[in-house]
Amino acid sequence: MVKRSLRASMPGIQQAKRAFSLKGWTQENLAGEVGLKTRQSIWRFFTGQPIERQIFQEICLLLELDWREVAIDPPSEFPHLETIKPSLVADIDTLVRQVRSQLQDKIQGQCGTLQLVDISRPAQIDDLFIDVNILEEIPSHQWLELADLQCVTANEFDPVGLEKISQTQIAGMEAVEIYSKLRVLGKLGAGKTTFLQHLAIRCNRGSFAANRVPIFVTLRDFADESSALGEFSLLNYMREVFLNSGISNPSVIETLLREGRLLLLLDGLDEVTEQERKIVANEIRKLAEKYQRNLFVVTCRTGAKSANLLRFTDVEMAPFTPDQMMAFAQKWFTTLTKTTPQAGQKQAVQLVEQLNRAENAPFRRLSVTPLFLHLACWVFHFQGKLPTRRSEFYKHCLDLLLSKWDEVKGIERDEIYHGFLLPQKLKLLSQIATITFEQGDYFFEQRAVEQHICDYIRDLPNATTEPEELQLESAGILNAIALQHGLLAERSHGVFSFLDQIFQEYFTARKIVASHNLQASNQSLEQLVSHITDPRWQEIFLLTFAMLRNADSLVQLMKQQIDAIVVDDPHLQAFLTWASRKALATPPPMHAFYFALAPKPHLVPLLALSSTFAQEPFLDAIILDDLVLKCKIDSGADLTSAQVYIDALNTALIVVSDGELHHALQCLNDQLPDPTKDRKRFQTWWQTHALEWTKQLRSTIAKYRDTQRDWNFSLEQQRVLQQYYDANQLLLDCLNSNCEVNRNCEVTAAVRQKIETALLLPQKELEDHISRSTGC
Repeated sequence: MVKRSLRASMPGIQQAKRAFSLKGWTQENLAGEVGLKTRQSIWRFFTGQPIERQIFQEICLLLELDWREVAIDPPSEFPHLETIKPSLVADIDTLVRQVRSQLQDKIQGQCGTLQLVDISRPAQIDDLFIDVNILEEIPSHQWLELADLQCVTANEFDPVGLEKISQTQIAGMEAVEIYSKLRVLGKLGAGKTTFLQHLAIRCNRGSFAANRVPIFVTLRDFADESSALGEFSLLNYMREVFLNSGISNPSVIETLLREGRLLLLLDGLDEVTEQERKIVANEIRKLAEKYQRNLFVVTCRTGAKSANLLRFTDVEMAPFTPDQMMAFAQKWFTTLTKTTPQAGQKQAVQLVEQLNRAENAPFRRLSVTPLFLHLACWVFHFQGKLPTRRSEFYKHCLDLLLSKWDEVKGIERDEIYHGFLLPQKLKLLSQIATITFEQGDYFFEQRAVEQHICDYIRDLPNATTEPEELQLESAGILNAIALQHGLLAERSHGVFSFLDQIFQEYFTARKIVASHNLQASNQSLEQLVSHITDPRWQEIFLLTFAMLRNADSLVQLMKQQIDAIVVDDPHLQAFLTWASRKALATPPPMHAFYFALAPKPHLVPLLALSSTFAQEPFLDAIILDDLVLKCKIDSGADLTSAQVYIDALNTALIVVSDGELHHALQCLNDQLPDPTKDRKRFQTWWQTHALEWTKQLRSTIAKYRDTQRDWNFSLEQQRVLQQYYDANQLLLDCLNSNCEVNRNCEVTAAVRQKIETALLLPQKELEDHISRSTGC
C-alpha cells in the first residue's frame, strides 16, 4: 500500500524549526504559501503528527529541506509505480497514447467550441481559429520616459501595446516550443483562452506535442473547488480530472509528470480572486519546479501585478496583422453566416476595404484585437457597412468591457470599486478622459492618473479623508480598471493611456453631454465650440452631436463660432461676397465650389460640401482643379500631362451648356492633332505649342466663367480660410452623420434649413438672412 500520510521525526522537526526561523515567517504565512486556509496542518507538522503526504512534501520544499531526511520511515519517491502495469512503465509512449485517448472526449468538450459575444450558438474552434503571433518584448515592461511616447500618434495605437515600439513577433506555436514555462499575457479579448484551447486540441490529435498529454485547467474553477475543500493542490485537482475521465489509477498522472509527458494549459490566472491568486500562482510554481520536464502554459491579463510566476517567461499576444484580419473575417463570415467560402471571402474583402478607409481609422485600430474584429464582422453582417453612429458602437464596446464580458465568462471579480455601479465607473472614466484630453495628454504617468482618481473618490459620500488611504484606494482602482476592463493600459513602466484614443474621446464627449443635461444650459457646449478650429477635437464634436438628445444648440453655436473666424477681415469678406455672387449666378447655389476654387485650387476635392453639382460649375472644376495645376506645362514632351488636358477638355465639351463658351473650347480642341492617329506628330506639336495652347485654354475659362481672380491671400489669410472651410466641413459632417432613412435626426428641420441656407455667406448677407428669417 502507498503511504498516504507522513510525519516528521524529532531530528527532522528540529531541522524544520531552524529553517522556519531563518525564513522569518509565521505559521499562517507558511500555510498561505502551501495553499492552506488554516494553519492546522502546519501545527501538526511541527508537532510530529501525521499529515497528508503532498502537504508534507510541499512544506519541506518551501523550507528548502529534503523531505526524506525529515520524515519518519520515508517511502521511496515513487513506490506507487509498482501498481502500474509493467508494460506501461516500459513503454511510456504507449501510456501517453492510452491516456490521451481516454481524455480525448473531455479535451474536445472543454476546448472544441467557442462561445462568442452576441452569438446565440457556439462555434467550432477549428472553424474560427487562425494562427496568432506573440510579442517577446512586452510594452508595459519597458522603461520609457513619457517624452518617448508623446511622439506616438493615435493611428499608431493598438489594443495590445505600441506596435511602433514593440516589433519583435514570433508565431504562438513557436513560442510554446521554445519556452517550457510560458506565461501568455494579453488584454481583454486578445485571444488568450482561444490560443490555449487550440493548443489542447492540436495536442489531443497528436499534431502538436505528440509525445505529451494535454490537460486544460480553468484556474477559476480550480480555485473555487479548492476554496470549498479548504485545500489547494493542483496535483490533486488533476488527479480528479483523470478519475472523472475513467483513469482510476492515481499513479498515472505522477508517472507522466515524472517523465515530462504533460502539456499543462492553465487558463485565466487573473480571473482568480486577488486573495487566492497568490496561492494558485504558488501551486503552479511548485509543480513547475518539481516536474520541470513538462510544458507549462499559463494565460493572464496584462496588468495582473499580483500574479507573477518565477522562472516563467512572459510574452504577450500580438495584434492581428492585415493578413490575419482578412483570414479571421473570412472564417467568421463563412462559419457564422453559413455561406460559401467564396461568399465569405467576398464579404471579408469588403469589410477590410471599409476598415482601411481613412474615416474608419478608429474601427481599424480596434479591429486588430479578435474581440473587436468579431464585433465589426457582426455589425457588418447585419448592416452591410460599418456603423454610421459610431457612438452606439463604442457604447456597445464599453458595455462589453465594463460588465458583459465577465458575465459571459461567469467571472466574479473582486469588488475593488467599493460599491461603484456602472454609472459611477463611467463617470470616473469620463473625468479622467476629459482632464487628460483637455491637457493634450494621450499618455499620462501613473501618479497623475491616480491623483485624478483620488480627486474623484474624495468627493464621494463617506469617503475617507486620510491621504494615505486615499492614495492606496486610488492605486487599487487604477489597477482594477487596467486589469478587469482594460480601458486604461500600461504602455510603459508607470505610463498609462486609454486602450485606444477613441475611448478617451468618447468619454470626453460623454462628460460634455452629461454636463449639458445636468446644467440645463449651454455652458459645456460653449466650451466645446471654442475648440472648433482645433483638428484634435473633431471627433469630440461628432460624438457629442450623436449623443445629444437634441443638438439644435450645438450646431447653432458652431455656426456662430465659424462665422466669427472671418468676420474681422475685410479682404476675406470681399472674397466670400464674390463666391456668393458666383454661386447665386449658377443655380442651385454653389458657394462651396467657388469658395474652394479661387483661393486654393487644390481644395476642389472638398466639393463634398455642396449637395448638387451643376453643369457649369463642373466645367470649372474639371478645367481648373488640381489635375490641371499639377501638369508640368513647361515639360512639352510629357504626353501624360497632355492627356490630362485632352480628357478634361473632352468632358467639358460634353457638359457645357453656354453656346459661346462651347464654341471657344471647340476651336481649341480643333487645334490639337489626334494622338491616336499619329502619336509622333502629336508629340512634336505638343513640344512646340503646349505653353501657348494651355494659356489660351485658361484665359478662355477666365473670360467666360470669371474664376481666375488672383486674390493674393497672405499666408495668415490662407490659414484662416483653411480653418473656416474645415470648420464648415465639420458642421456639415455633424448634420449629415445621423440622417439615415427612417431615423430621427438630432437637429430639428427648421434649424437644419436655417444653417444650410446660411453656409459660407459673408457677414452682410448673414445679417440680411437673419433679418429676413426674423421678419425684421
